[in-house]
Amino acid sequence: MIHAKIANKTVLLLFVLGISAIFLSMIHQFLMTIFMAALFSALLSPLYHRILLFLKGRENAASLLTILIIVCLILLPLAALIGIVVTQAIHVSESITPWIQKFIEQPTIASDFLLKIPHYDKILPHRDMILQKLGGLVGSTSTLLINSLSSITKVTLNAAIMSIIMLYTMFYFLVDGKKLLYKILYYIPLENKDEQQLLERFTSVTRATIKGTLIIGIIQGTLCGTGFAIAGIPSPVFWGCLMAVASIIPSVGTAIVWGPALLILLLNKDIGSAITVGIFCGLIAGNADNLLRPRLVGKDTEMHDLFILFSTFGGITMFGIIGIIVGPIIAALFVSIWEIYGESFKEFLPAVSFGITIDEPPAHPEEKSGNPSDATSDQEE
Repeated sequence: MIHAKIANKTVLLLFVLGISAIFLSMIHQFLMTIFMAALFSALLSPLYHRILLFLKGRENAASLLTILIIVCLILLPLAALIGIVVTQAIHVSESITPWIQKFIEQPTIASDFLLKIPHYDKILPHRDMILQKLGGLVGSTSTLLINSLSSITKVTLNAAIMSIIMLYTMFYFLVDGKKLLYKILYYIPLENKDEQQLLERFTSVTRATIKGTLIIGIIQGTLCGTGFAIAGIPSPVFWGCLMAVASIIPSVGTAIVWGPALLILLLNKDIGSAITVGIFCGLIAGNADNLLRPRLVGKDTEMHDLFILFSTFGGITMFGIIGIIVGPIIAALFVSIWEIYGESFKEFLPAVSFGITIDEPPAHPEEKSGNPSDATSDQEE
């Protein structure tokens, strides 16, 4: 009898795994869209519930209004921004080669310095060949950029279709999200506290990623792009978006872009524009990151900067631009599942010692000396 029950459950489990694998492989091209719909639905849940309260419990109307707000405030401006960025990126790729040749040939601080180098007159006859090689290198880079933009144009229709599917999915996730989440957690054979830990970790890291990566990136990109525009640097929207993406890199961030621009302005003796770039990009945008990141992110991620960096770049490599959000979330779930593993199997895991002493922060005075009242009572005794 017992063997029959085991065989029955084994066959049932094989059917569940087999049919689930077939179903997931059938919809695999929509899995990321469904995931992003669930992610944004969770973030928009507070807004949805406020609208639901205002509409006196009409769930479908509240969900539809929430999605319309997101379309008007985020998706439409984002589509317009992408169009501007693509146009300016093509302009940059086409104009950068002649600009570099003009920059090297015109008299600058750099050329004045080169004239003072010993034996520079021997290098001077080969300058044209050097310029030709440098122009060819930049031309190859420009061609690569144009080809990438062409690929983006080809998938625009696919991205639009996926966006519509995501919005359609979000409509039902906002209405029935709690029921679906309950079903998912019910079928996961984990203890409730472990499921809650994973869920809280997912929510906190998602919130921190949205606030810390997107909002700060938008602020820094806007400030730096404004500085470039005031300084008269062409295609400021493109450079601003590039710096918004570069802001995810710890410590360096936007300086990867505006640092060389500042140096070029100084070499061209354009001191006014250099000061403008330094103030907007270095002073204002840099301090905005230092001021806003601790307030927006706090300790939500609880991950080292390098861990966030590599998970972000790995996410971009695997999932594209959406990996900026997905990468750190997967990394946080990876850390959380190993923490749950360590807690569940701690009686089987041996203690580890390297033979070194790790400095610990000094104890609080009250913790070190104990309760003052206890000390007083001991003296009285």
